[in-house]
Amino acid sequence: MSYQETIDYLFGLQKHGIKFGLSNSIQLMGLMGDPQRRFPSVHIAGTNGKGSTAAFLACMLRAAGYRVGLYTSPHLVSFTERIRINGVPVTEERVVGLAERVRARYENVRSAEGGPLTPTFFEVTTAMAFTCFAEERVDIAVVEAGMGGRLDSTNVIAPLVSVITNIDLEHTEYLGTTVGLIASEKAGIIKPGVPVVTGAVQPEVLAVIEQQARLAGSPVFRMPQDFGAEQVATDREQEFDYRGIFARLPRLRIVMLGRHQVGNACMALAAAECIGKAGMKIPETALRAGLADAVWEGRLERVAQRPDIYLDGAHNPASAQVLADALRDLKRSYRRMVLVVGILKDKDYRGILDRLVPLADRVVVTRPHYSRALDTASLAAEISTLHGDVASTECVAEAIDLARRETARDDLIIITGSLYTVGDARAAFRPGEDPGMLRGLKG
Repeated sequence: MSYQETIDYLFGLQKHGIKFGLSNSIQLMGLMGDPQRRFPSVHIAGTNGKGSTAAFLACMLRAAGYRVGLYTSPHLVSFTERIRINGVPVTEERVVGLAERVRARYENVRSAEGGPLTPTFFEVTTAMAFTCFAEERVDIAVVEAGMGGRLDSTNVIAPLVSVITNIDLEHTEYLGTTVGLIASEKAGIIKPGVPVVTGAVQPEVLAVIEQQARLAGSPVFRMPQDFGAEQVATDREQEFDYRGIFARLPRLRIVMLGRHQVGNACMALAAAECIGKAGMKIPETALRAGLADAVWEGRLERVAQRPDIYLDGAHNPASAQVLADALRDLKRSYRRMVLVVGILKDKDYRGILDRLVPLADRVVVTRPHYSRALDTASLAAEISTLHGDVASTECVAEAIDLARRETARDDLIIITGSLYTVGDARAAFRPGEDPGMLRGLKG
């Protein structure tokens, strides 16, 4: 298969939908020789902040000299972004090879239920990632859960530490309609005797996490009670003192913007402390260097200047609120702010808009190249109830062009609403890449 044929095959597996249960994943891993048993790992679940926390931790581990695998989802532009070795995405040729081998192993195999084994997109991509990490002989893999945790395809690993960043309402049709029910799914990554690090704060959520941890005999470290940041100084470069589980580290620096990233950095630091207690030492110099070097695409990422253009993948009300809080600080340095927004129709777009639209001086509506995108007419009509200056475009590249034409050098452009919108924007700054094709979409 060519790379594009491989992408078409992988996204074609979405016809099998989303399956909650580990039987397919366990069987698929067995067919691949159980690669997940051949490397230590960290498991990260939660509603928001998983990718940034994973990026901070992976950078600190790399700075300590370890060979690090990183598995995250979704990708922004290229599928290769999902599987990284020491920060570098795997090659397209490697994706083709991994996909062909996984497909060859499961085709014509019967499932545990007796019918044909029909793994989903995420089950196959997880098998590809873990096979790659085993073959690359990584010293440790940082693994981001997909949806949920308990029955997520990634939940076949035995991690050194489990991280639950936070809990909010998401994917309620699958995970439950309350934060307590969703917490039960996320807490399913907790393993016997394995320490748990969490940034969740709601009492009902903490009760669920702590009960699951007690049943597993696992210690729980909570932010801000057991670790956290002190003396935070926020600017374009953020500095804070870390009050850790076992140690204190003054004057740490990160370049990722927003106070929420300080919290994500603290969760990564707490996880690193647990990894150290498990025997993988991470010197203070590596902690400092890794934090300072860490970046995560599509999270208040600046992609252009004069006017400054930032991308942020806020795609639910909780992440939109986090972005809104960051923008209140950021926009003080600019004359005016233009919001470019495209949202998926199955998201709580009203909750997202309520938090972001009032901050903007002008709003440009767009639509990412994805089948689940909300049409621009409906989105513009919704925004018009909140704002009097709204324009519409039919694609993200057009929205960027319009925003640039209408802004001065000292204005701010924010592109947000969906990781797919952000992906289209990143592709617009990288000519020659078609995000639609790379998502298995044609035309």
